[in-house]
Amino acid sequence: MSLPHRRGPRAAAALALAGLALLAAACGKEGSPPVKGPKPEQLPVYQVATGFQLPDSPTWRGARRRGHLVVGAKEDQPYLGEKDPATGRYSGFDIEIAKMLSASLGFDPKTLSFRTIASANRETALQNGQIDYYVGTYTINDLRKKQVGFAGPYFMAGQSLLVRKDQKGVEGPQDLAGQRVCSASGSTPLQRIQRDYPKIHAVAYDTYSICVDNLLSLQVSAVTTDNTILMGFAAKAPDELKVVGQPFSKEPYGIGVPRGDTALRFALDDALAAHEKNGDWKKAYDATLGLSGVPAPQPPAIDRYPAS
Repeated sequence: MSLPHRRGPRAAAALALAGLALLAAACGKEGSPPVKGPKPEQLPVYQVATGFQLPDSPTWRGARRRGHLVVGAKEDQPYLGEKDPATGRYSGFDIEIAKMLSASLGFDPKTLSFRTIASANRETALQNGQIDYYVGTYTINDLRKKQVGFAGPYFMAGQSLLVRKDQKGVEGPQDLAGQRVCSASGSTPLQRIQRDYPKIHAVAYDTYSICVDNLLSLQVSAVTTDNTILMGFAAKAPDELKVVGQPFSKEPYGIGVPRGDTALRFALDDALAAHEKNGDWKKAYDATLGLSGVPAPQPPAIDRYPAS
C-alpha cells in the first residue's frame, strides 16, 4: 500500500523535470512550482567580432558559406543545456559558452542553430560534419582525442551521485554494491562505474532525464554523472532529490571540434581565454549554473595542445 503513495509525488516531480513547458502551463495554478532557469535579462551580450577571418579552418569556411554555425548540445540538462519544448529555445551555461564563441568567430549568436546530439553520438556528429562544434558537458580524455579535437577546458566538474531525498546511507559508489545505478549511454561516468565498481548494476539510457525519471519512480537507486548536471536536477526538485558525497573524478569540459581542424581549435581557445578575462564567463555562469546556489569557481587552465 505504501508504494503507490510514495510514487505519487515522485511521478509529479518527474513530470516537472520533463520540461519547462509543463511548468509554464501550470503557472497560474496555486501552488505550482516556479519556472527555474536562466533569466534572459541577466545573460551577457556578446560583442560580435567584425572582419574576423579563419581561412585555414574548413569548418569555419563552411559555416561562412552557410551563413551560421551549427552547434551540438544537450537538451535535458537543467542550467547547462536545456531545450524548452514549447519554444524550442536552448538555455544554460553550455549554451552561453557556445554563444560567446560564436561571437568571437564573427557570427551573431542569434543566428546559431543548435542540434541535440546524444552522448553516444558526439564523435560521429563531428566526424560527419553534422555540427561545427559541440558544447555539452563533454569530458576531454585521451581516447576521445584520437577521434575529435578539443578546445578548452572551460569548466572542471567531477562525477557524483544523485539519490532520492529520503535515501540514507549513500555517500559514494561503494555504498551501492548490488544496486541499479543509471547513467547516459556512451558517457565517461557510465564507463567509470562499469570499470571501477563492477558490483554495481549499471543501467544506461540515451539521456539523464530518463535516468532521473527512473530514480523518482524507484526503478534505480541512484543516477551518476558530473556534479554540475546533478546539481541542476536537484535544484529543480529539491524536495525529492539530493546530491550526496564528494566528487570522485575530475571531468574537464571541452569544446569538441573536428579532429583535423587545428585552426578552429586554437581560435576557440583564444576566444575562451578572452571571454574569461573580460568577465563574460563568470556572468554567464552566474545567470545559469550559478542559480543552483554554487558560486562560480575559477576556470581551469586552457590546454593548447599541439596538432598531431
